[in-house]
Amino acid sequence: MTDQAPAPYAGPKRVLSGVQPSGALHLGNYLGALVKFTRLQHETDTFIFVADMHAITVWQDPAKLASQVREITAAYLAAGLDPKVATIFPQSAVSAHAELAWIFNCVARLGWLDRMTQFKDKAGKHKERESVGLYTYPVLQAADILLYKATHVPVGEDQKQHVELTRDIAGKFNHDFEAPGFFPLPEPMIEGPGARVMSLRDGTAKMSKSDPSDNSRINLTDDADAIAQKIRKAKTDPEPLPETVEELKDRPEAQNLIGIYAALDGRSNAEVLAEFAGQGFGVFKPRLADLAVAKLGPVGAAMRDYLSDPGEIDSILAAGAQKARAVAAPTLSEVKKLVGFWGA
Repeated sequence: MTDQAPAPYAGPKRVLSGVQPSGALHLGNYLGALVKFTRLQHETDTFIFVADMHAITVWQDPAKLASQVREITAAYLAAGLDPKVATIFPQSAVSAHAELAWIFNCVARLGWLDRMTQFKDKAGKHKERESVGLYTYPVLQAADILLYKATHVPVGEDQKQHVELTRDIAGKFNHDFEAPGFFPLPEPMIEGPGARVMSLRDGTAKMSKSDPSDNSRINLTDDADAIAQKIRKAKTDPEPLPETVEELKDRPEAQNLIGIYAALDGRSNAEVLAEFAGQGFGVFKPRLADLAVAKLGPVGAAMRDYLSDPGEIDSILAAGAQKARAVAAPTLSEVKKLVGFWGA
């Protein structure tokens, strides 16, 4: 890398993101990702994929993987993504992801990957037992992003480090192959309500599809009774709701439920507190349950409707993959020329 400022990227603004098909989607995915994807598709060129190549960094049942891809796609569609507007596709259907990832494996440095905290968190004390893919998947993420020359990536706070790695890889590639401004240095998009939804059983832990307790999350496929029951059982504290956001800081469960209400209702935490200040959770939880059912019920119903016709989902994915390949091919072709591959 040099000390000079990198040449600016002159291409169009483009957004890319994806979700792994490794479990049922939940409220956190909906508020933190799907709602944002739906909004962004009307603002800029948007590519949303199902990250099945990332999913197999840990064991997936081959008999279930394709159906899990369809389920994620159904959630995209039910949340409002329009395949005529956004490009929706399965990652594995575009082989250029893997090709570019290998080239980036030869650009990225071991020290960069050693600093990635998510591998340490997932592998724990037994990293020698984990797949090489789990260690190197941030490089594949960089390929996902840069293959389409995405300039902006909507991510959660825990994924910001991966976008920073992508910027490092892009900058080093541009420098090493004397191609200033070839790849953009993408920006993470972490903003707005619902960016981080916490567990209903522990306000200090992120809502997760891998949590063994189903009561820790609201699944998008939950029916109205299940949604209401989970909110009624959500962990709280004995104090009434305060008047200010500042007073929520040491009350993680209260802060989480207020944040969920605000995100679902399109309001700020302060506006929600202005309505419920001084009231207990016996008043607040039923209102939150009604709101969650009203917002998520139609999404779950639409998901079930889409999943009843897997052929339609497959047609949408096939068309999206074709569009994605058409955008990816020129990028990969130029990369091969820059690297010096024979025949490029």
